[in-house]
Amino acid sequence: MSGSEPGGLDNIKVNAANLYREETYSDLRVATIRRLVPVKADGSPDPDREPLFFGQAQMMTSGGPLPIETPLDAKTLEEAMDVFPDAIREAVSEVVEQMRELQRQAASRIVVPTAMPGGPGGKIQLG
Repeated sequence: MSGSEPGGLDNIKVNAANLYREETYSDLRVATIRRLVPVKADGSPDPDREPLFFGQAQMMTSGGPLPIETPLDAKTLEEAMDVFPDAIREAVSEVVEQMRELQRQAASRIVVPTAMPGGPGGKIQLG
């Protein structure tokens, strides 16, 4: 890779003022909660910033498991466990609605026959 690629790879830099240590908690059944603990550049805790919590679960689909992750409005692990069920239910509802919208969009595409070069008939194009 060259340093002047469009992705700006030559400008990659770690933001030392926004570092977190990740801790993972699981009930080994359904719930996984990630806690991101703010740390300073030397790895010591940063008491000036609040930890962040994220809930993770999997939704089974016909195509296999679909990972679901959502922020949890919590300041402690106990609060994160309390809000986890509702937050995951809401995230799953949003994913289901997005999937339905994609299905509606796919179903509404117009099929237009076009003439094939050099002969009668046509081919189908999705518009």
